[in-house]
Amino acid sequence: MEAGLLSAILAITLVQVEMTTQDLDLQKIAGFWREVGVASSQNLALKTPKRLEALFLTLSGEELTVKVAYNSSGSCETEEIVSSEIDVSGKFVFPGHREIHVIDTDYEQYAILRVSLHWQGKEFHVLKYFTRSLEGEYEPGFWRFRELTADTGLYLVARYGRCAKLLKEELI
Repeated sequence: MEAGLLSAILAITLVQVEMTTQDLDLQKIAGFWREVGVASSQNLALKTPKRLEALFLTLSGEELTVKVAYNSSGSCETEEIVSSEIDVSGKFVFPGHREIHVIDTDYEQYAILRVSLHWQGKEFHVLKYFTRSLEGEYEPGFWRFRELTADTGLYLVARYGRCAKLLKEELI
């Protein structure tokens, strides 16, 4: 009963926060973002062998391209994904049943994203915290992330990685 109530409260909180991003400025969200924190109630989402370190978002017309830098057992790998659908509320749909929704951002320092995907017949949702900087986590944004994810349970705080630096310097 308590777990169900906590989930309902978290869902209501997320809906309220999502409603505040209706005027998302797509041009301002573009650029480099380093992953700093991850929260999920699903352990699988935190145990992936490929660890995302950073994103580089590019907006071209009606398409959002996401270049992702991963650390895969010490090697840097990249992947480019182009959205199949985009809207000004901050929801981006990608092939393979994947969605990114901007929950909160100040555009300059931090962004909180909800990543959803359908895999092996199940829905997975992960909240991710990103900063523009290669160092630190920008505390006001990180506290906002912690506030939104207080009842989620599982956390991972990312460390500085060389793949993020290479992506920011456009070397990969």
